[in-house]
Amino acid sequence: MKITKGIHHITAIVGEPQENVDFYAGVLGLRLIKKTVNFDDPGTYHLYFGDEQGKPGTIMTFFNWVGAYQGEIGSGQVGVTQFVVPKNSFGFWKTRLKTYEVDFTEKKRFNEEYLQFSDPHGLKLELVEREEGEKSSWSFNGVTPDFAIKGFGGATLLSAEPEQTVQLLSEMMGLQVIGEDNGWIRLKAQGPIGNIIDVNTHVVRKGQLGVGTVHHIAWRATDDQDQLDWQKLLKDQGYAVTPVQDRNYFNAIYFREHGELLFEIATDPPGFTHDEELQDLGSQLMLPPQYEPHRAKIERVLLPFQVREDKL
Repeated sequence: MKITKGIHHITAIVGEPQENVDFYAGVLGLRLIKKTVNFDDPGTYHLYFGDEQGKPGTIMTFFNWVGAYQGEIGSGQVGVTQFVVPKNSFGFWKTRLKTYEVDFTEKKRFNEEYLQFSDPHGLKLELVEREEGEKSSWSFNGVTPDFAIKGFGGATLLSAEPEQTVQLLSEMMGLQVIGEDNGWIRLKAQGPIGNIIDVNTHVVRKGQLGVGTVHHIAWRATDDQDQLDWQKLLKDQGYAVTPVQDRNYFNAIYFREHGELLFEIATDPPGFTHDEELQDLGSQLMLPPQYEPHRAKIERVLLPFQVREDKL
């Protein structure tokens, strides 16, 4: 067994970049920490949102597939992505969601209350109040640290083989099974945020990748050596693991677990300030060295957008 502290980031597929930015920055108050391109498809954005620094456990990222088909959420995918907010902040968030005409429902699992809603492109999200995790230091568009999203609360997983997914998480990745409730198994990692994973014990219809679905969920590795140790362990257990991929802000390996979810293990370093100053994060299009000679062509293809104080 090895141990991960929990979620490093979650990457989803969405549509128009302006709608994406208006919602996650303008409504939810997250910071756009990196504006770059999909390294495997440089004609599309890869946008990163998080806390002020983009610390692991706070990073929600998006591939903007403008005009693509709508996906279907189902087995082999993250079902719902949860963000954690401070205790006693639901009143603020209920009012804010109503103000921005975001429909929400109140849910309950494991004696916790959730506000569940969808983003403009159909991605399912939840807010949960917890004491754990330090408050965000980022303020934007009326969202102050007293109410701001701290990072991930966790995620619900829809597995094609729930028992095997739970076994992987608990016996190889160091999460602890802490409860069962109405068809869900709850596991907890050691980190203070991005640490609660609920696995649906019922198998639902297979998901279809597209707009409004999660592409992959990434788990934290301490550093490059820790990641290589993960890679060896997974290979030894029969998983098909990719070579290390340089994603500029972290290194990544990928594998598909037996429940058909795409898992990534990403390094905590180097982070997002090695190519931009902290105060400038997300302000310019940042390209990896291999695409810099093609900047003019890439910029002509990408749709312009602004981070706006109010959703217009």
